[in-house]
Amino acid sequence: MQKDGLKITFTDCDIMDFQSDSGPSSSDRYSRHVLLPQVGIDGVQRLSSSSVICVGAGGLGSPALLYLAAAGIGNITIIDDDKVELSNLQRQIIHQENDIGKLKVESAKEHLLRLNSAIDVTIYPFRLDKNNALEILSGHDVVIDGTDNIETRYLIDDSCKSLDIPWIYASVYRFEGHLSVFNHHSGPTYRDVFPTAPPPELIPSCAEAGVLGVLPGVMGSLQATEAIKIILNLETPLSGQMLIYDGLQSTFRTLMISPQNKKNRQVQEEKASPTDVMMHTVDAPTAGKKLDEGWAPFILDVRSKDEFNAGHIDSVDFQITHENVLSAIEHIPKDRDVLVYCARGRRSELAIYFLMHEGYSGESLYNLEGGFVSWKDHYPNRVNV
Repeated sequence: MQKDGLKITFTDCDIMDFQSDSGPSSSDRYSRHVLLPQVGIDGVQRLSSSSVICVGAGGLGSPALLYLAAAGIGNITIIDDDKVELSNLQRQIIHQENDIGKLKVESAKEHLLRLNSAIDVTIYPFRLDKNNALEILSGHDVVIDGTDNIETRYLIDDSCKSLDIPWIYASVYRFEGHLSVFNHHSGPTYRDVFPTAPPPELIPSCAEAGVLGVLPGVMGSLQATEAIKIILNLETPLSGQMLIYDGLQSTFRTLMISPQNKKNRQVQEEKASPTDVMMHTVDAPTAGKKLDEGWAPFILDVRSKDEFNAGHIDSVDFQITHENVLSAIEHIPKDRDVLVYCARGRRSELAIYFLMHEGYSGESLYNLEGGFVSWKDHYPNRVNV
């Protein structure tokens, strides 16, 4: 390869070697990648020799798998025990109407090989569990979390830590998505952010809470991006950071994640359990009734300043954005109940996890289900604008 100013050209030997190693059509298929200085022919070949496993072939797994196959990831593994349903097609774009009733792994494999017949796809039509996780995840360069199951997420985290494999987390809720890279080069793990698991009922699925169909497409594509960056040894994976995408506001924000020291991490892993109670969840009618009966919690608004100024609960005590909540812990009491709210209940949940991480008891933390939107609907006269 020769460089002339900003123009990159390739010698006949470069192209011949590339075609010989990757197949006669690879120079055309991956030509746009070859042009990137961060990828080039070496990067294309690195992708071709890599192995990625995706746990779940649903909303997040669909775009991630399609883009990884298109990028030429040589070995892709998919594990999922579910079958394709009509309700999946709103967001799970790897499947089509004629796939309804098929196992998702079979449908996904079929469409990936139609997209790129030069890759290998291995499928497992069952769930990842504690009995098979280490064996199935072992040998892969990157793990992608395409689940909406909290227990499986902790299983992935613990297994990847044992195997020293980086994994890419994403979650979606209505119009909001979260993304991070865990266990990359001894970076933070999922347990560093969420030390213990909340009860499953506090983490609603897409079927329970709803989700904008394109949102998993955005987040799954970002997962594929992070996987490719890790495989190419680029220096900018999203490790030590949590990216938050708000589809309604069209904003991306990033908050920093600090890894705990090894001793604390080990203690938390020993104590961690999928059934540990993390917090209380209270809906607006119940919260209003409790306040009328004399409940006097510290009310914490974790929305943006603009959202706060546009309207807030009339008895609020303090406002701070959820990503900055730890910078304000001197203002948040530990000796009384704390009612935390955001617009719809997701950011407040994350803020509560951060407070738990700093020693606040889940017994005194309350997440307002449905957030300010629900409160305003039920109590329009108890809002300051």
